[in-house]
Amino acid sequence: MRLPGGDPGKLAAVRSGAAAVQDEGSQLAALALVRAPLEGPDAAWLDMCAGPGGKAGLLAAVRPAGVRLTAADRSERRSELVRGALAGEDDVEVLVADGTEPGWPAGSFDRVLLDAPCTGLGALRRRPEVRWRRTADDVAPLVELQRRLLDSALASVRPGGVVAYVTCSPHAAETVGVVSAVADRDDVEVLPVAPLFPEVPGLARGDAAQLWPHRHGTDAMFMALLRRTV
Repeated sequence: MRLPGGDPGKLAAVRSGAAAVQDEGSQLAALALVRAPLEGPDAAWLDMCAGPGGKAGLLAAVRPAGVRLTAADRSERRSELVRGALAGEDDVEVLVADGTEPGWPAGSFDRVLLDAPCTGLGALRRRPEVRWRRTADDVAPLVELQRRLLDSALASVRPGGVVAYVTCSPHAAETVGVVSAVADRDDVEVLPVAPLFPEVPGLARGDAAQLWPHRHGTDAMFMALLRRTV
């Protein structure tokens, strides 16, 4: 459902929790993982940095029957929000867990969504105050965290499985820079994203995808798909 304007918080379904508001870019990022071609079984999904739960809720809603969804976040408060977003869903598990030091065995999942912490510069159209909260000094430590999380996500997925690396930022260091750091690994294959969304023009950024507010009417979400080959 798409609203041309107004306050969606006034809708009865939103007030009751039966529906939620989510940017289309965030929905496309989650659907990129769902649409990615997979080799082998497809029964265990992980949302690695799941708080506050919007993408986890979408994954739970669109997953095929028999898929178990695990949603993790290092924050207890954000994990509680995820539990709320997944209330009423069967075969889901919410964990308080640090994605850089996961408690699950390596290769446990078939699909992993990594919506990594980032500068949030892609959401300036909705949160203009971010431009004054962030400085250039914020980028390097975030990139280091993003790289550690991506390494962990690739370890968490089984051979043949897929990781979706997502940021709400168009900054090159946080997007193509992080992906390029693992793209040359012998056990990683970068998959093209744009062919999965023929209905969305102007999406390709190399094999990755970049949404733009002025072009797509969404937050500036970045998406890359990586298959673990061995």
